[in-house]
This record gives sequence, C-alpha cells and structure tokens, in this order.
Amino acid sequence: MLEAAKEQGIPADAIVKESAPAQFEVTLHHVADPMKACDYALLLKRVIKNIAYDHEMDSTFMAKPYPGQAGNGLHVHISLLDKATGRNIFASEDPEQSEALRHAIGGVLETMPASMAFLCPNINSYRRFGAQFYVPNAPSWGLDNRTVAVRVPTGSSDSVRIEHRVAGADANPYLMMSAILAGIHHGLTNKIEPGAPIEGNSYEQLEQSLPNNLRDALRELDDSEVLNQYISPDYIDIFVACKESEMAEFEVSISDLEYNWYLHTV
Repeated sequence: MLEAAKEQGIPADAIVKESAPAQFEVTLHHVADPMKACDYALLLKRVIKNIAYDHEMDSTFMAKPYPGQAGNGLHVHISLLDKATGRNIFASEDPEQSEALRHAIGGVLETMPASMAFLCPNINSYRRFGAQFYVPNAPSWGLDNRTVAVRVPTGSSDSVRIEHRVAGADANPYLMMSAILAGIHHGLTNKIEPGAPIEGNSYEQLEQSLPNNLRDALRELDDSEVLNQYISPDYIDIFVACKESEMAEFEVSISDLEYNWYLHTV
C-alpha cells in the first residue's frame, strides 16, 4: 500500500496495527492545502481497496463493521498558517494561553452537534460510539487527552494543532473538512471561548450530549444557523432529504435478527 501510494504521489507515511482484528491506521502526511488533503484521503481509499482486490482480499471503511470491536475513525489534524509568514498561528509554549487556538476550538465545539451529520453520515456511523472504544460522545477538548473530541498535541511549540477525533472513516472528507473549518472560522470571528480543558477521563466527567443517531444529527444540521451561513442552505436541504430517504428505506426493511427473535416466538 505504501509503495502504491508513493507511485501515485499520495503522502502516506505510516501504517500501524490498531485494536480490532485486521484493523490498521494509515497516516497521511500533512499538506498546506485542505482540498489537497481531502483528495489524498479519497485517493488513499481507492489504493487500499484496489490492492486488497489484487490480493483476493477485501477492505472496508465502514464505521462499525463488527459488534464488540472498535470501529473505524477519521481523525484530522489542523493548524492554521499565517499567509504572510507561513507561521502556525496556534504555535505556543503554553497552548492554553493561545487566543487563536482557544477561539478556534470554541467554534469547533459549538458547531459540533450540528456537524455530526457530516462527520457521521450513515445509520451505521453511530454504532461506533462508546466509551470503551475511546470515541468522544460530547463536545470537549484537552491537552494530549485521547478521551476528548478535540485533542491538542503538545509535543513541541511549533506543532501545536487541533486533532479532531469524532468523524468516522465513512465520512465524506470534503464535507467533514468544510464543517470543521466553518467551526474554526466561526470561533475565530466571534472569539468563542471553549471553557477549561478536560483533564483525565472525559467519559467519567461528561454526559453523552452529541446526537447518537442519524435522525437527530440531521435535525441539528437542518436547524443550524451557523452552518447554513457557511454551507449552501440548498445543499443542506438536499443532503438532509437524501439521508432521510435512506432512513425511510432502512426502517421498512426487516432484519435477520427480527426474524430470529419474533418469527416463531410471538
């Protein structure tokens, strides 16, 4: 996979075994153009699927393919560069004191509930959530804390950035990026404070508050005044209508589990 990515100019630079069976994390090296980053994410999926096919195997980016096992996420790391100097405006020896970083996080957290339909766009997406799998279920942030929705890595002052940890691997990277950047711009423009960072296990401190199903997520998106300012309301209407149609079809289908439970027992 790494060789094929290299041949196609896709900056994949590491593959690490993850917790579920046959589950791997692939890291794409950062680039300055968010559209290019989304292009690479999409192209990498195609590379992986085709190489699996060539080896008579299969691959999936389904958010939750196996019950009881960790699902597949899509984490994105974002820093903002000053156009004049190329400097990362989040860079700081003390990230909590960086106004730009705090305000960006504040906007992302405020718009997170309305962004969920883009971050987790399918019915199966919401099966991935659960504290035992370290998938955030409330808008939260922290420094080097892997239990929160927005983690700030602090390895060095120059590389301070936002790691957004909510989206599933089934998300459209362009819509995901649009929603996150809208939140960042909203936060910077309105100087939104994110509150204190979470220390320790966020699941023990915060109740689940993000939408936990597609219907509620679509309602949040449809009603969001902020996202409707950044993303065409006509597009949001079409997106919501398409997803509601998918839900309608899903809800009239009868699963094997229903037959096993009810066919001869009621």
